[in-house]
Amino acid sequence: MGIEKLQAELDKDLEMLRARDFWGALALICCAVFFLWRTSFIPFLGENRAGVSGAEWYNSAAIVPFGIWFAMLLLGLVLLRIAIKAGGAKRAFSAVGLGWDRQEAIRIGSIAVIMGMFIFALVPRVDFILASGLVITALIYGFHAGRVERMLQSAVSVILPGIYALFMHFPQAEWNKPHDDDWLVMAAWVLLTLWMFAHDRSRIARATPWVAVLTPLILVTAMAFGFRQNVPNRGGLLFSQIEYHYYVTLRPLWRD
Repeated sequence: MGIEKLQAELDKDLEMLRARDFWGALALICCAVFFLWRTSFIPFLGENRAGVSGAEWYNSAAIVPFGIWFAMLLLGLVLLRIAIKAGGAKRAFSAVGLGWDRQEAIRIGSIAVIMGMFIFALVPRVDFILASGLVITALIYGFHAGRVERMLQSAVSVILPGIYALFMHFPQAEWNKPHDDDWLVMAAWVLLTLWMFAHDRSRIARATPWVAVLTPLILVTAMAFGFRQNVPNRGGLLFSQIEYHYYVTLRPLWRD
């Protein structure tokens, strides 16, 4: 009898989770469609003026936003399909899935704060590789185990350097210079990584530094040198060195 009761409670929790997934998928789809629509205003197949092509398609600034938001749209559709098949839509429309859950509220709130700090405070002012590495580490460590204390620790590790960068270097004239906020983000990233290794010995934790380093590094170098896109904060602590050695050390090797 106890096992059946426990199974019923687990099924109820799963249905409620899928109901939230249903609403979250709809929000993600709407957001992706909106930004895809806005990105469509950026010239993609080359801009012709007086019969002269101003840019090739692979140099268009729309490539990266299109790729990101199309991926978000696919992710939202997959999540929506899973939620519907698991009965999440039925539970969502019955309004039961909207009930208050403290852990769920902390999870959603922490993710929202981390992403808000990343987009509005860190990306314009801090080296993209450093900012992305910190945020990726915070998201993986803070949320893969579902522990509230980790969520809050990860949020704080992003909030503190984000607030510092926002208030100490708010004007746009300050954005494209290497500053103390780059060093602060690097320190927060290293400390969070060391803390993660001290409290989490899982395979996910061991793989996190590789993901946090390689993902933004590959993305920003592909954008800057492959697709010739403008990347945020070219004067950042790490990217400025990468750009310098690309043009001064590496590029002459094949140009000569």
